Amino acid sequence: MRILVLGATGYIGARLVTKLLADGHDVVAASRNPNRLRQFGWFADVSTVKLDAMDIDSVRAGLSAAGQLDVVYYLVHAIGQKNFRRDDEVAAQNVARAARDHQVGRIVYLGGFVPHDGELSEHLESRSEVGRALDTDGGPELVWLRAAVVIGAGSTSFEMVRYMSDRLAVIPLPSWIDNPMDPISVRDAIHYLAAAAFETVPPGYYDIAGTETSSYSSLLFAYLRASRSPRIGVVLPGIDVRLAGFLSGLVVPIPSGLASDLVRSLDHPMTASENTIRDHVPDPPGGLLTIREAVRRSVDSPMPKPVDELADIHHLADTDPSWAGGDLMRVKRGVRNRVVKPVRSVVGAAVATTGLYKLWGIF
Repeated sequence: MRILVLGATGYIGARLVTKLLADGHDVVAASRNPNRLRQFGWFADVSTVKLDAMDIDSVRAGLSAAGQLDVVYYLVHAIGQKNFRRDDEVAAQNVARAARDHQVGRIVYLGGFVPHDGELSEHLESRSEVGRALDTDGGPELVWLRAAVVIGAGSTSFEMVRYMSDRLAVIPLPSWIDNPMDPISVRDAIHYLAAAAFETVPPGYYDIAGTETSSYSSLLFAYLRASRSPRIGVVLPGIDVRLAGFLSGLVVPIPSGLASDLVRSLDHPMTASENTIRDHVPDPPGGLLTIREAVRRSVDSPMPKPVDELADIHHLADTDPSWAGGDLMRVKRGVRNRVVKPVRSVVGAAVATTGLYKLWGIF
């Protein structure tokens, strides 16, 4: 199929493009700044278009440049930015209308769970509004996948867990940190996303999750076990989730608005309300990953590589956010970028002019 990926430069989008190419699809990657796409390992294997979802004329021009499309993946969001809720809804409406006029067959969207009690944080409410906006009368059929925390090095949710665990000698445990949650590994999330392009998955919404219900505190301690970092947890039932969101923005290097908005979502249970996706999509080889295994793979990430060269999709890619990977990884990346790469360039030039092959060999 010919597939357009909106949000190709994001954590999920970059890995999804890799999977779609491996499956033999003709992929078009979109960005407001197409030059950003050049840093991805799969750049030479995709077509690219300029597209700003906030501008309806840009969306129409981008879809026209992309040619006839079977599927559009919608993976863009403005969380962490001012007025993100309004902007997200406008962007979704623009894409839905342009896709309808362009006769796109299907839109696949990844959003968040809708809690059983119907109470939503602003972040989850926005994700729900986007799903409704994409479902336009007379437009493409919509497959709306809904997930909670995605486990993988570089994922914002996982990096929140990493930094809170690494930087705090004592882990505060407010009452809402034990709200039930159904996380999913990034491998399994990409598995379901790729399958959703096919007609074997009927239009509708589907919750996607791993093998077990957990909680944010359980995820924290799963990380601590995998990273062999002993910590003490202290129960602090009186911490308001809004205060925790503000403080988290100060503790972790993740952009403060993004960190705050994500933490505020923890005030509600994030569990799957149905499991019908498994009626239409077989489990990946070996079955869905447990939380423990997904966390272990993420913690074991080596130095970042191009996203299409990762030995394990849970590992950190060189196009993931610069703040991802933990403090030690950030130091290693800084040394590599500021010392090793310049030295390699100098030595490489020396080799080219003097033939110092033995010197080059030490690098």
